[in-house]
Amino acid sequence: MFEGRIQDLSDDGLGVLESEGGRVYVPFAYPGDVVRVKKIKRRFGRRIARDFELVEESPLRQAPRCPHFGTCGGCLWQGLRYGEQLRLKSEIFERITGLTAEIKGSPKIWGFRNVSNFIVTNGGIGLKEYGNPLGAVDLQECLIFSKRTPEYLRALRDFLEETGLKPWNLKDKTGDLHYLQVREGKFTGEVMMNLIAHVKPSVEVLEALRDYFSFADSLYWSLKRDERNDPRGEAELVAGKPYIRERVEDIIYLIHPNSFFQTNSYALPLLLKAVEGFTDGERVLDLYSGVGTFGVWLARRGFNVEGVELNPFAVEMANRNAELNGVNAKFQVGRAEDTGIGNYDTVIVDPPRKGLKEAAELLVRSGVERAVYVSCNPKAFKLDYQNHLKSAYRVENAVLIDMFPHTPHVEAVIGLEKKGT
Repeated sequence: MFEGRIQDLSDDGLGVLESEGGRVYVPFAYPGDVVRVKKIKRRFGRRIARDFELVEESPLRQAPRCPHFGTCGGCLWQGLRYGEQLRLKSEIFERITGLTAEIKGSPKIWGFRNVSNFIVTNGGIGLKEYGNPLGAVDLQECLIFSKRTPEYLRALRDFLEETGLKPWNLKDKTGDLHYLQVREGKFTGEVMMNLIAHVKPSVEVLEALRDYFSFADSLYWSLKRDERNDPRGEAELVAGKPYIRERVEDIIYLIHPNSFFQTNSYALPLLLKAVEGFTDGERVLDLYSGVGTFGVWLARRGFNVEGVELNPFAVEMANRNAELNGVNAKFQVGRAEDTGIGNYDTVIVDPPRKGLKEAAELLVRSGVERAVYVSCNPKAFKLDYQNHLKSAYRVENAVLIDMFPHTPHVEAVIGLEKKGT
């Protein structure tokens, strides 16, 4: 047992405590906190505090609203005042990338998430316990998701009780029902419920499903054929509409269980406008275009947009979104690494967390004057820039958008200009 004062935060938002035995990382602890550590475990080569208590509070702290704070893995930074969250996100981003960037806070910091994936286990229904792969926090509410969370979870528990379906056993990897995914259109009021299970539903189960979730505008049952703890399955519409809609200012987006959509509807306009601010010329290529979130927005502003995305279903959704909004944007299936970048004025890239990698060389060889790099992983951007993009592009500016309040994560929009222009 030892105690000390947290001096700093790690890149992933854990408190850093220096001890005689070496550096210890303390979750839910912030600079200025004095903590007493009782137990340590090693994970991914780091010493992480598992059993600790707060001896003295940092002046940066605020009282967390959620009773599950400190156990639930959803909100690592809920104990930090929001202004301090923004400041620390900027500092961590600068430390990793070397770039100073303005940060824009989320217009809402409670009830902002438009999707939540509640894990359904024999130990509880809710979210994963922080640092415990075999633990789930039994939730009644989720303050960052929706005021209607108690209604959603009550319907699920009643449905399980009536049907006798077995929740997933995290240790044995057995059970019937694994996840409840809920999506909300924050500006349309539409709700999608998607139950992700390892069994096909009987006629009786489907009847109960429609009854208990009659409030849903869109109701799905997804068959999951693997044991991984992720909310993915083969989605089949059970009742209602195949999509729900979300309105982001003057754009309507269609949302399906198997399509990715930015999780914070309230901060999304800030992100879209940041991308627009770095976009120049007439012809725009939207790489990793997904369901057309950026491309459709830019097309509405008069740009001629073409998009490339590996996922065929996302491409179908993107073209539907373009048609729905009556804009000049076309999306096609393809690998970013194989895309011939022709006569475009701006290329937008929103790669997966691992970054661009080989596609970065494509940009370097293309000769395109301007690129816009969107990322929630500053380490991946740093590697892409240092190893590839720096040879041809300089950083014009960067803007941070807080899409994820109460977590260490932040979305970065980085404008790149070709050198020599």
